[in-house]
Amino acid sequence: MKAPWNILRYLPMARRLMAAGRLPGLLFAVARKGASEGSRLGKLKEDLRLLQALCLAYWRGEYRAISPKAILSVVAGLMYFLSPLDAIPDWIPGIGMLDDIAVLAWVMKSLEAELDAFRAWRARQVPEKLAVVERLPANQALLEQEKSKDLPHSGD
Repeated sequence: MKAPWNILRYLPMARRLMAAGRLPGLLFAVARKGASEGSRLGKLKEDLRLLQALCLAYWRGEYRAISPKAILSVVAGLMYFLSPLDAIPDWIPGIGMLDDIAVLAWVMKSLEAELDAFRAWRARQVPEKLAVVERLPANQALLEQEKSKDLPHSGD
């Protein structure tokens, strides 16, 4: 399946965001927008939670069984979802979310095998561990600190 033209420009931005360690900021913004859009998202809200859980597990180093291209596509899709000035600006009543929904639907469909593998991984986790892995802390700084303290140190 060919990528929507409007997501292609987000792939380099996703690569830079990941390289700069700025995934926590993106995840907090996605959580805020997902909560504020409520009923406008429909089934997409569930998909958005799955993508967010995948990114959290990836950030924390708990789940790495995903290709670099796939995680970049997920991050690019989430960045597109957040952008208020995309192909159809979000502020246009009734249709503003249509392109966001289309891009996230493409991410879900094109990465179906990778997302199924993540779902299977989640199903194998004990609920207590999964709750910790997928929990957003109170603020972005706390999530950034979690990652920095988990990084391997020289001599380990």
